[in-house]
Amino acid sequence: MTDKKRIFANEVTALRIVFMGTPEFAIPSLEMLVRERYEVAAVVTQPDKPKGRGKKTAMPPVKEFAIKNNIEVLQPSKVKTPEFVSTIRELRPDLLVTAAYGKILPQEVLDIPPYGCVNVHGSLLPKYRGAAPINWAIINGEKVTGITTMYTDAGMDTGDMLLKAEIEISDDMTAGELHDKLACLGAEVLRETLKKIEDSTLQRIPQPHEQATYAPMLDKTVGCINWSKSARDVHNLVRGTNPWPVAFTYYKGQKMKVWVTSVLDEENHNFTPGTILKVGKDGLVVACGVGKVVIKEVQFDSSRRMTVEEYICGHKVGEGEVLGQ
Repeated sequence: MTDKKRIFANEVTALRIVFMGTPEFAIPSLEMLVRERYEVAAVVTQPDKPKGRGKKTAMPPVKEFAIKNNIEVLQPSKVKTPEFVSTIRELRPDLLVTAAYGKILPQEVLDIPPYGCVNVHGSLLPKYRGAAPINWAIINGEKVTGITTMYTDAGMDTGDMLLKAEIEISDDMTAGELHDKLACLGAEVLRETLKKIEDSTLQRIPQPHEQATYAPMLDKTVGCINWSKSARDVHNLVRGTNPWPVAFTYYKGQKMKVWVTSVLDEENHNFTPGTILKVGKDGLVVACGVGKVVIKEVQFDSSRRMTVEEYICGHKVGEGEVLGQ
């Protein structure tokens, strides 16, 4: 495999990159840089944080990958300090690459590399700027999404677009499944973007800002099911919050996480939204504002995730009862 080279000051040298990313989404892009033999001078990622029920300190996935591949790791708590800016300047990167890093970079940092900063974003910009584009695309019922590479500026995903690639969202695809597909697609689009930077054929396309939509960070309250919404909306919420924060409702005062659903029909009816219409091994048929859904997998507090067929073997669920109360 040939090394990636660029000509700087009439000398052939390896393209030197500082990579900035934190979660699993960023791993395929970083892996591609290593595989294609770009010179990764350092990885910048978020500080270690407590994780899980035991609250044990855990490394971000990008840090774990970097350590395994003998890449220097930086974990600044803030990116606007003179110390961090100085550190990046001393690394002399030709290019910054970011993928779900989690913080907005100051102009001082963006101005350091001669080739700027390329970001791998999980939507078709200008739609779904922000922290959770994958989840909100599903929650909002989009049929198509994709990856956009862009030149980062000081705004929230407002920089010039570079390359795009689309992917279809199937009716039952979860946010977790879409995440994994987009992470791999992101690496491919980044590879093509870097090739065009090397060939000096990359074109910048300003975003039509009037068409922008926002995808805010998720919290646990987002998953609360409003049964007065349509069956399609409820199903999309369940898919879009799987695997986190997970959609939920209440059954006899207990919180019930809803992991998997399907749309049974989208017809009008006279049932109270949230009413359990049928209980069986295939799931719970529940009335929505318009149409009905089938709840297939649930989880109660202090219990494991299980199919409805498993749950009703040891628990009585009555037809006519209303969820959400």
